[in-house]
Amino acid sequence: MKTLYITDLDGTLLTADEKISEYTARTVNSLINSGVCFSYATARPYAAAGKITACLTAPFPVILYNGVFIMDNATGRVLKSNFMTDSVACSVLDTLTTSGVYPLVYHYTGGHENVSWVEAQATEEMTKFLTGHQGDLPRMPAEDKAGLYHSNIYYITCIGSAEKLLPLYTALKDNPHINAIYQQDIYSGRQWLEIMPAAASKANAILQLKEMLGCDKVICFGDGKNDLSMFAIADECYAVANAVDRLKEKATAVIAANSDDGVARWLAENTDI
Repeated sequence: MKTLYITDLDGTLLTADEKISEYTARTVNSLINSGVCFSYATARPYAAAGKITACLTAPFPVILYNGVFIMDNATGRVLKSNFMTDSVACSVLDTLTTSGVYPLVYHYTGGHENVSWVEAQATEEMTKFLTGHQGDLPRMPAEDKAGLYHSNIYYITCIGSAEKLLPLYTALKDNPHINAIYQQDIYSGRQWLEIMPAAASKANAILQLKEMLGCDKVICFGDGKNDLSMFAIADECYAVANAVDRLKEKATAVIAANSDDGVARWLAENTDI
């Protein structure tokens, strides 16, 4: 049987300082070069994921924005994409802005990824995030909320207080046209509400990638709530020791923490490399 091994990045393959250790890089590169199917699924965009995984030199397709895109990590070519319809995106933005929440809006315009936001309405948390991610994506700041409405929107992110975001998550989570995720950022502790097209999930993207690569089996690794969907469709699923309890409950087993190269050590012990 041909197996697809797929891992989350932040909190799973990456260490707490957002890096890939030398041991993990060496192990994963050896694995890929030996012909094993390996990939990662992350909420990050292509540029940001590429920076922190530059030490993974073997070419392989990757899953970005929690399943919005499947891209060739060597060329950046889009292999699969999922966008919101204009009507769905407008409805979500109307719900958010009516409540006084002005999000980061990611859209595919001019053949590449862009991010827009209303500068005057940015929360302190959003400003810190944007400052810390200079150069990740082309930026299209807006003067007012009208500048948030684009075609080919694929990701809407709110960063702020639980007081404001939890009621919005409650209002949106059962919308059949979107996939809403509400959780804290593992590095900053900031509260996030992420909204994507319904077709965009790590699970759907993994199944698409599994078919692309002709694999028969999926083994995955994760740490957070946004990994639950891929655990649900995997043949085997492993939570790192630092994972949230809810994910550990769904796991085939719990392995060593991200800080101890848990994924790479499991791969070294359970695959022929």
